[in-house]
Amino acid sequence: MDRSSFDGLFDMSERTVIVTGGTRGIGLALAEGYVLAGARVVVASRKAEACDQAAEHLRELGGEAIGVPTHLGEVDDLGALVERTVAEFGGVDVLVNNAANPLAQPFGQMTVDALTKSFDVNLRGPVMLVQEALPHLKASEHAAVLNMVSIGAFIFAPMLSIYASMKAAMMSFTRSMAAEFVRDGIRVNALAPGPVDTDMMRKNPQEAIDGMVGGTLLGRLATPDEMVGAALLLTSDAGSYITGQVILVDGGGTPR
Repeated sequence: MDRSSFDGLFDMSERTVIVTGGTRGIGLALAEGYVLAGARVVVASRKAEACDQAAEHLRELGGEAIGVPTHLGEVDDLGALVERTVAEFGGVDVLVNNAANPLAQPFGQMTVDALTKSFDVNLRGPVMLVQEALPHLKASEHAAVLNMVSIGAFIFAPMLSIYASMKAAMMSFTRSMAAEFVRDGIRVNALAPGPVDTDMMRKNPQEAIDGMVGGTLLGRLATPDEMVGAALLLTSDAGSYITGQVILVDGGGTPR
């Protein structure tokens, strides 16, 4: 390997990346990472104001970025997101399905509405967004899809059966997409974070957070920034021989 090849491993220059749920937490950290790696970034989230603020922040970091208000549970929004991205930046090279709804309900109190809402946002939305972006991914020389799943799909998690099952289904879709899209040069992988210090995490009781932290070898919450390296690996040329895989970024907390 020569210097130019090495320097280009994580270089995302001239690539366009969509990050759903990109206005806070892990999604915003990923968007920052992509901008700093040279990519043009589209952040998508439900609230227009949050999208505008995130895009402005990314531009202040020196990148090209726009925000597109998008509800993953609304199918019409998905096509509009892709259309706006292509109109603004000319294509789609990387799609990061990060937006999620961590709805928790115990058996005995589970409702049809809760199941439907989780399905719409955590599974149907991401899958259909990939389908909307597929023609543009096929046209890219650096196409990659990254589906953010969860360690909840691997471990016992009371109260989280709805969320965890949707993430497990998303892992299955990841592997199927990888097998189906390989002929078009599109790599598809998933990243499964462990406990991460986000607003969403801090809504849990401290006892629950302590339990999650205690289950990791590193004995602490991750920062959102600690998800960036793995995401860049899976969607840049550095990961050119990785597809159909799920990488656990969990502090050593998931039984193998």
